[in-house]
Amino acid sequence: MNKKASILCVAAGLSIVPYANSQSNETLEKLGNFQVTGNAEFTVIDQNTNSADAIRKTLETIRLPEGFEISLYALVPDARHMAVGPQGVVTFVGTRKTEVWAVTDRDKDRVADEVKNFAPSLPKAIPNGPCFSPDGVLYIAEQNRVLAYPAAEFFYESGDVVASEVVPQGKLIPEEFVSYNHTARVCDIGPDGKLYISLGQPFNVAPAKHLDTFNEWGIGGMIRMNQDGTEREVYTRGIRNSVGHDFNPTTGELWFTDNQVDGMGDDTPPGEINRQTAMGQHFGHPWYGGGDVRTNEYKGEDVPVEVVFPVSETVAHAADLGMMFYTGKMFPKKYQGGIFSAQHGSWNRTTPIGARVMFTPVDAEGNVAGETVPFAEGWLDENGEYLGRPVDVVQLRDGSLLVSDDLASAIYRIAYTGSGS
Repeated sequence: MNKKASILCVAAGLSIVPYANSQSNETLEKLGNFQVTGNAEFTVIDQNTNSADAIRKTLETIRLPEGFEISLYALVPDARHMAVGPQGVVTFVGTRKTEVWAVTDRDKDRVADEVKNFAPSLPKAIPNGPCFSPDGVLYIAEQNRVLAYPAAEFFYESGDVVASEVVPQGKLIPEEFVSYNHTARVCDIGPDGKLYISLGQPFNVAPAKHLDTFNEWGIGGMIRMNQDGTEREVYTRGIRNSVGHDFNPTTGELWFTDNQVDGMGDDTPPGEINRQTAMGQHFGHPWYGGGDVRTNEYKGEDVPVEVVFPVSETVAHAADLGMMFYTGKMFPKKYQGGIFSAQHGSWNRTTPIGARVMFTPVDAEGNVAGETVPFAEGWLDENGEYLGRPVDVVQLRDGSLLVSDDLASAIYRIAYTGSGS
């Protein structure tokens, strides 16, 4: 990363936003009029470095079920959540800093040929969450706005890309609740054609004095809206910080991971994978810290809502993030229709845990059919040192998986090369 890009990253981390907002508004207006901004300077990431060699060496230690292999797909700085273009041309990768990266495998050898920043003329603030509509519109959920990029998969080669506001700057949540904590958004398009966005709440446990405001805005929940930003409504309540969700392709139901309350001990409360069957369901926070474990702050109070408990509990503090239903045909049948999810790894546990890709079996009726178990692990070594921290899991058109890692600044590809079914 060049010096200028590093300065921008630091500025974003300090929430110095007025200049960025002014520049963004001016740039958006020009892009909307198909005008050149003069600010489109690409940063291209060299894929042949010592870092790539070191990562490949780490991947030799990753444990996978028999018949699977893992390889380095791309070096991508601060790689977080991913969106694979509907045409399979390019994968967009968000970050918790200031860039979204466009990753292209031109010769289809399942290794990226080019990685460069997307729409460099437009300043961004924590553009963590990219997602695509079926007709090819790229949405990027930032810290406090959402933009749409029509036909991004075909116009990403230009530094100036048409963009429009779905949720203007400062309108996703009230500015007073913009925080460095739980500020990475994710999005998805539901079977109903609406845009779904998760809004983590900025506290470890949400204070009672803010609950009414949070309920109104959908903070600590998920909101949905039309793809043009109209008819916004709160769809999901009682979440602490969900940074991964997907819709079951068979039932159309929303499933999501949730990161649970810190400071309650090494082994409690559990992480969660949740299943939502109707709009407005409540998943327990702040009365529950994870699973059926009550929070200390609300322990003596009656729970005033009907709570939907998780369909799968995961190990405490492993930080379950991105998840997806597997719809491909490459993997054996036992994995088809199930959930692959990423555990980022613990940050405040006495003995670290996580840093792996998990699998949860789901049957044809949409029910969990077994425990959530490790699928790919080894990024946390025997000394308790993180060699990588998986963030998100997505599927390529050939049925292989991409796994992002914001510590190693890399994306891995997992493929099945065995003969089992």
